[in-house]
Amino acid sequence: MNETLKRAISGAVYIALLLASILFSTESFITLFGIFLVIATYEFCSLVKINKIFPLIFVSLFYTSITLISYYKIETERFINGFLEENIKLTVNINLIDTILLLFTLMVSLKCIVLLFDDTVQSLSKTTKYIYLLGYIVMPFVFITKISFGIKDYNPKIIIGLFILIWTNDTFAYIVGKSIGKNKLFERISPKKTIEGFIGGVVFAVFAGFLISKLYIRPSAHFSNKSVIIWTTIALIVGIFGTIGDLIESKFKRIAGVKDSGKIMPGHGGVLDRLDSVIFVAPIIFLFYQILNYVS
Repeated sequence: MNETLKRAISGAVYIALLLASILFSTESFITLFGIFLVIATYEFCSLVKINKIFPLIFVSLFYTSITLISYYKIETERFINGFLEENIKLTVNINLIDTILLLFTLMVSLKCIVLLFDDTVQSLSKTTKYIYLLGYIVMPFVFITKISFGIKDYNPKIIIGLFILIWTNDTFAYIVGKSIGKNKLFERISPKKTIEGFIGGVVFAVFAGFLISKLYIRPSAHFSNKSVIIWTTIALIVGIFGTIGDLIESKFKRIAGVKDSGKIMPGHGGVLDRLDSVIFVAPIIFLFYQILNYVS
């Protein structure tokens, strides 16, 4: 089969599956990304060469527990606090747990950025590999599901809007870079990326954010006058940090000496190759939403 046709069919199936799961129900969305997480964990363990059995079991249980707690947030708080009041005088706030997990994830994200610029690193210690697995792979998938709830209830438009921005950024970064790109962005990690392509991707993503805010998202009463600012800001975050996420995954592949993270998507590589931008962006978007909620 022609390589271009193979990529097109594989990409179409991926997008159709993604959109169908997001739009069908909360449960189908959470389930699909749980499957993506298991595959991404397998791919990452292969990249960094660690045993796969324990991480796969842990990741499955951790993701299931955290997403169920988030989905049934009020019920969980009532149950835990009711149990604790009978035993020890202590209350549990799910938002506090989210904050702790977010801080850990952002610290690992910062560690990933340091790794990206450190040319001396040729291998990783076993402890460091597990830290990256948890903070770079597992937690971002958790935050992807949390983002979909926005400020209150599950809203598929939020996560679809996020993916539209990522696809817009990737597409126009490629088109602009291919057309007028001359200056390399980070040649030793990703030789094909250019500064012109990066700027073009960000500009078109911001424009897409503007269109999403006007034509697709129905702002709540809280944000009706600020929707454009919110979505163009999200687009900026996607354009900048999505590119960094792409480069970081390329760094892990370069250390491993492989071209793709996997082979599950013919012509595209693995799940990590498709989701490298969104998993790095997700915790930052979640932080942005929390700041937005607090300020408002």
